[in-house]
Amino acid sequence: MTAHVKSEFLPSRLEFARRRRGLPRTKLAQQVDVASKTLQRWECGDVEPSPEQQDALARTLGVLPSFFHADEIDPLPDGSVSFRALSKMTAGERGSATAAGRLGVEFMQWIETRFKLPGNGVPILTGLDPETAAEGVRAQWGLGAKPIAQLVPTLEMHGIRVLSLAPDYRNVDAFSFYRDGTPYVFLDTSKTAERLRFDAAHELGHLVLHGEHVHPQGREVESEANQFASSFLMPKDSILAANLYGANADQIIRAKRKWRVSAMALAHRLNGLNLLSEWGYRSVCVDLSKRGFRRSEPGSDMVRESSQLLSKVMNVLRNRGMSHKEIAKQLGLPPEELASYLFGLTVTPLPGESQGGGNRSMAALTLVRE
Repeated sequence: MTAHVKSEFLPSRLEFARRRRGLPRTKLAQQVDVASKTLQRWECGDVEPSPEQQDALARTLGVLPSFFHADEIDPLPDGSVSFRALSKMTAGERGSATAAGRLGVEFMQWIETRFKLPGNGVPILTGLDPETAAEGVRAQWGLGAKPIAQLVPTLEMHGIRVLSLAPDYRNVDAFSFYRDGTPYVFLDTSKTAERLRFDAAHELGHLVLHGEHVHPQGREVESEANQFASSFLMPKDSILAANLYGANADQIIRAKRKWRVSAMALAHRLNGLNLLSEWGYRSVCVDLSKRGFRRSEPGSDMVRESSQLLSKVMNVLRNRGMSHKEIAKQLGLPPEELASYLFGLTVTPLPGESQGGGNRSMAALTLVRE
């Protein structure tokens, strides 16, 4: 939805923006040169900051002054978000990332007032083991057992809103949630192309296995999402047909290109399917680590996937004379804040127009009104 600018200052938006930046009230008060009790009164609605003070708050919190005058913005409920790297995050980082996710929702709702986007097609398969659930999603989506060439557009085709994470959320890794029945996934696009795909499949696992109303946290559910991602990206029948029994590191490095996964992920999958013994798996992992495959993919020419949905949206809006700066202004955000969600698409031409097969996933995207 378009942010409707009101005349009055909304205290809830000030508190939201502060939490978005992970700032304690005392620290923000110090940065804008007021007493902590004054800031508390602003957030409680007892008194309204002056226009000059609102400008100072906006500069400090990385929003436009109009952000404080838009519609109420209700935060995502605590525990409703599944984080890829929960153990590495502080409570402040979780709160800040969750707030960023809520702004992503507001941006997508703004888009949905102008475009008809694909509806939610994610099956909820709670109670199934990850392998069976992954097979079920592939069957429902008509993917068969073939490798998935472009995962992010596939998710978008089935109604998942995929957005990128700002650079200040490197500890977050990735996260997902449902909002009013719509699934969202946020990805760290600084990773290798292979690991970005695994993160996307991992978050799909949370959406499928844990559903909209169940929000478990901990190692067990993260392990389930990892198992789902492995099974979804590397289907059992496809792996068995590749004749990789007892594969060494060189064979794995060559074979990983077929499924567009990391070497370590493929080695783990082979071990899980008993195609590598425990000794063989450990030996392969040691070898791959020595070659730099623990955290990277040396020699990979894979390009990180991007959002075809956002690309098409931005392309249409540009053709109609609306820049991402104008969109950001309507949302009460600086352009760089909006750009952090866009996979760098603010000046990128629409992918798929010169590459076969790219536009099928966006067939359900149509302009509904200006």
